[in-house]
Amino acid sequence: MATIRLLDVGLVSPLRSQTLYHAVAYALDATTPDTIMLVSSDQPYVCVGFHQEAEKEVDLDYCSEHGLPVLRREVGGGAVYLDSGQVFTQWIFQRRHLPADLGERFRLYVGPLVETYRALGVNATYRPINDIHVEGRKIGGTGAASIGEAEVVVGSLMLDFNFELMARVLKVASEKMRDKIYQSLNEYMTTLTRQLGQPPDRQAVQQRYVEQCTRALGCEIVPGELTERELAVARELDERFASDEWLHQKGGLRQQGVKIHEDVRVVEAAHKAPGGLVRVTARLRHGRIDDLTLSGDFTILPAFGTGALEQALRGMSLDAEACTRRVEEVYRALGLQSPGLTPEAIAQAVLALASPPA
Repeated sequence: MATIRLLDVGLVSPLRSQTLYHAVAYALDATTPDTIMLVSSDQPYVCVGFHQEAEKEVDLDYCSEHGLPVLRREVGGGAVYLDSGQVFTQWIFQRRHLPADLGERFRLYVGPLVETYRALGVNATYRPINDIHVEGRKIGGTGAASIGEAEVVVGSLMLDFNFELMARVLKVASEKMRDKIYQSLNEYMTTLTRQLGQPPDRQAVQQRYVEQCTRALGCEIVPGELTERELAVARELDERFASDEWLHQKGGLRQQGVKIHEDVRVVEAAHKAPGGLVRVTARLRHGRIDDLTLSGDFTILPAFGTGALEQALRGMSLDAEACTRRVEEVYRALGLQSPGLTPEAIAQAVLALASPPA
C-alpha cells in the first residue's frame, strides 16, 4: 500500500459521525487513498445495525422524549448507545488492500486497538472473531461492510461508556430484563477510564493508535482533509440518514403470532448463534413461507446477501433438510461471509417459525 490518509475530524454531530465515513466509501475510486478516520460524536445518540429493525431493538419513545437521535448505519451488529466517550476508528480501504477472508481482516484491524490499550497499561487481548477483551470483559466491538467500492471496518477506542443509558435505550420485555442488562453490562464490559482509574487524554490515546496502525500496516500515515467530492456525498447522505424512511426501512411484518385467517398467520422466531442473534419474521400460508424478513445483530458480506437469502427462502416449506440446503446454495453462489454465523444457524432460525415462542 502507498501512504494512508488520516482524517482526524474531532467532535461532530451524531449524524456526521456516521455519514462522513460512509461518504468517503461511496466517493472512493481508483485514485482515492486508503483512509483511517478518527471521529467522536459531540452529543449522545443511538445507532442501530444495518440488519436490525429499529422498532424492535430501541425504545424510540424514550429516545424521542430525551432528545436522543436514533440513526441507522450500513454496518451490521447491534443497537448501541454512543457519545463523546468513544473515539470511532474507521478504516475505509481499497478492496484489494484488505484480506479477503473476514476473519483475517478483523484480526488486522483489531491488532492496533489491542496494542493501543496495552501501550496505555491495559491488558487487552484479541478475541476472535471481532472482539477485544480485558480479563474477560469486553472493551468495544467491531464491524465490517462493503460500501460502494470500498471495504469498511469500524470500531472504537472506549474512553468511557454510559452503561445505564445503554440499558435504558434498548427495547426490552420487562424492567427485570432491563435491570439484568444493566447488571451484565457492568460486569462484562469495561473502558479505559475504569481500567486506569481516571479518564485518559483523548489526543494521547489517538496518537498511540496511529502509531500502532503504522506498525501493523507497514506504511506511512499522513494527515489529510476531506475532498469536495466526499463532502458533497456527505451532504447527500445527511438527508438520507436523517429520514424516517431510512431508519424504518426494515419495517416489514412486525406482529407476532397473529392469525390472519385459517391458512395465513404471521410469526416470529429467533436463534442465537456465536455471530449474533438472527430474528426471522414471516408470513406463513398453507405451511409455506409466503414472505420473510431476516434481521438481527449479525454481519453478512456483501450486504445484499440478506435480501438474497430472504428471496431464496420464500415459498419454502419448513423442512430442515430443504431449508438448510437452500441457504447453503445461496452462500456458495454469492460467496457470502458471516463471521460466527453458519448457513445451518440461519436455517435453524427459520425452522423455529414452526414453533415460535409464545
